[in-house]
Amino acid sequence: MVNPLEPSVILIQQSDAYASPYYSAHRPHYGARAAVASSQPLASTAGLEMLFRGGNAVDAAIAMAIALTVLEPTSNGIGGDAFALVWDGVLHGLNGSGRSPAAMERDRYPHGQIPHHGWLTVTVPGAVSAWRRLWKRWGKLPFEALFEPAIRYAEAGFPVGPVTAQAWARAATPMMALQGPEYEPLQQLFFPQGRAPQPGEWWRSPGYAATLRAIAQQGSAAFYQGELAEKIVAFAQQTGGLLTAADLQAQKAEWVAPLSIQYRDVTVWELPPNTQGIAALLALKILEGYTFDPKQNNPQQNSAWARPETLHLQIEAMKLAFADVNAAIADPETMQLDPVALLTPDYIQARRALIQPDVALNQPEPGIPNSGTVYFCAADGELMVSMIQSNYQDFGSGILIPETGILLQNRACGFTLQAGHPNELAPNKRPLHTIIPGFLSRDDEPLGPFGVMGGQMQPQGHLQLVMNLVDYQMNPQSALDLHRWRFLEGQRVLLEAGTSPQTIAALEALGHQVRIPEESFHFGKGQVILRNPGGGLIAGSEPRADGCAIVI
Repeated sequence: MVNPLEPSVILIQQSDAYASPYYSAHRPHYGARAAVASSQPLASTAGLEMLFRGGNAVDAAIAMAIALTVLEPTSNGIGGDAFALVWDGVLHGLNGSGRSPAAMERDRYPHGQIPHHGWLTVTVPGAVSAWRRLWKRWGKLPFEALFEPAIRYAEAGFPVGPVTAQAWARAATPMMALQGPEYEPLQQLFFPQGRAPQPGEWWRSPGYAATLRAIAQQGSAAFYQGELAEKIVAFAQQTGGLLTAADLQAQKAEWVAPLSIQYRDVTVWELPPNTQGIAALLALKILEGYTFDPKQNNPQQNSAWARPETLHLQIEAMKLAFADVNAAIADPETMQLDPVALLTPDYIQARRALIQPDVALNQPEPGIPNSGTVYFCAADGELMVSMIQSNYQDFGSGILIPETGILLQNRACGFTLQAGHPNELAPNKRPLHTIIPGFLSRDDEPLGPFGVMGGQMQPQGHLQLVMNLVDYQMNPQSALDLHRWRFLEGQRVLLEAGTSPQTIAALEALGHQVRIPEESFHFGKGQVILRNPGGGLIAGSEPRADGCAIVI
């Protein structure tokens, strides 16, 4: 049957749908009682639907989480992991990451490196366990109701958004080049004509709709113990995978205590290891030792959005934070130090002292001796939710369980094979995780959730977003709109298009190796919902993504 919403006449060339030649700007959205924000408008409306049906912010966030696995398969999926921060008077943290299979031993990697695709990259999916634990604690609507929008989109189809189509197209060549029976189901589902869908082109996955319906009706047990688990294990056995029934049955999302720092007059919250959230906290504390006068560093009056000296300090602080995180952060069960030790005043001062105002550091030593993602958020009058989930890299492992739509993540790539490292690959272990939700409060009162997704960009995006809000006193939407930088490694730095030639020259004179990429995806995608000082909420949505913030 033809869907009446599908176009029968093409009015524009599909390539024109990627971008607009005209200047446009999002405005901050002010709401009276609730808000949702995500990187896909259909996902945001899924959250809004739950609110209109009498649900709360947790119901809305879970509905968005489920819908996004359909709407942005290039970034996240039911075979990935998820993390959340929830404020209900105090802040709660949920770690929904999975462990490595019991059979994932170092001797399976004889070439000394972890591949990007295949069964040797697959860890146990944690997202479904996270959805269920969140719903059991705070959910107001029936669990089954939260799946209804996602099931509609999977079954009837939806028009693919422009930014999602771009990501899909970027992944087409490497995904289609994968050889082996384990990759054929993904290639058939996501590239049925040997290519990615174009912007506005409809895509559907009836098999995935059936999978979602089973979980909606039976709960997370359907995924970790029931027929779906049996299909995952059977395909692993057929194609050389490591996942077993025992690996899946052992999965459980865990409540964790969030970490926080005081930055100026706000408290910044991140999840503890095995996430890299502490990188943002460490870099912010280093930068707190400097003064960033908004009158001198007003981004709205400077095409470079900040003075080169300010960007230099931000980049150098982030380098030092990454050096420590890469050396010491791992599954907390195998870490050799308390992560809070990285945030003590003496340690922060020692790291800050390494920054030179006129020379860019190159590969700073850690200070420790011996040692594809979607972000979305929701808020109502009582609850605020900061949540993130991911396949890790684009389509993850490239392995999709036949007839189910279950795409498995490649999160084992987050391990290292360095002997003795706290993040060394081992069985039944959680890898160092890139995805991090953030939250702000002041004087024990919530301000709201924020986040920026994008691998190594995430703590860098958190740092820039917090400074835009606090130091530059920007509203949430302007804080997201502002041009970004991204540290890569050594002295290599990306600056977003629009940076002035004078700023580029000044940073290069300090030793930074600057590149201006054409694509904006390097700089992440974020969302913010904050309490409005005048009452209600104020929300912003990432201009580099397809999504939107909606308030009521």
